[in-house]
Amino acid sequence: MLQQPGSLMDRLACLGEDEIPVLRRTARELARLRGDDALPDARSVADVVTDDPLMTVKLLRYMQRHKPRSQACELVDVKQALLMMGLDAFFRDVPPAPIVEEMLREPRAAVHFLHVVRRAQRAASYAFDWALRLHDMHAEEIQVSALLAHLAELLLWCFDPVGMLEARRLQAADHLRSAEAQTQALGFASLELQRRLAAAWALPGLLGNLEAANPSTRARIVVLAVDLARHSADGWDDAALPDDFNEIAALLHMEPSRVMALVKAGPAIA
Repeated sequence: MLQQPGSLMDRLACLGEDEIPVLRRTARELARLRGDDALPDARSVADVVTDDPLMTVKLLRYMQRHKPRSQACELVDVKQALLMMGLDAFFRDVPPAPIVEEMLREPRAAVHFLHVVRRAQRAASYAFDWALRLHDMHAEEIQVSALLAHLAELLLWCFDPVGMLEARRLQAADHLRSAEAQTQALGFASLELQRRLAAAWALPGLLGNLEAANPSTRARIVVLAVDLARHSADGWDDAALPDDFNEIAALLHMEPSRVMALVKAGPAIA
């Protein structure tokens, strides 16, 4: 397990070798579905997988590593991936282990990790809802992209909790931006690692276009969903939220007040 600051490439290489952990709740739900007398369907399993960003990337990495030569395009839709490989193969070859809560024993790091999981879930929910409102035919790709936009941060909390806690301490003590604090504590920022992971692990192509000068509508959905989830993580008083509402309103062709009511009452806040 990673514990000491190192180069970005060293960290990327180690993450490529480590087994990706999953949430305890994910393992329990998948065990329940597998043991159910009624055979589980792909949608039920997909719903559990896509509620956990780490289980999602675990499945997509497996599919990427075992894809047939005839498969030219990336596979992003979790339900489609499950149908392609079959549920028996999924339960056999992509086990929900190790468990994050068992390997992450530092309570403060566990709390921060779970906060990031919640942000990822909220971002995915917002993005999926907005994609459907815009009649996007591939809303699942947008949903998964928003979910995995937090991947590097989640993995660093799992595998380098000491470094991430030090970054948080520096950020609070010296009033640094998160990227500056992470660079001092880890040797690089999580956003840099995220870019590398997206390329090395063949993550959804949208993740490579989030910083484009003229992003597509689909990329804008992901960016705005991630921003809203981050700015509203501690409540609805963040100074950045009015700008978020205005940008989302322009995207969805709604009034900002309608957007505000929509996101506060929507499933992402349930």
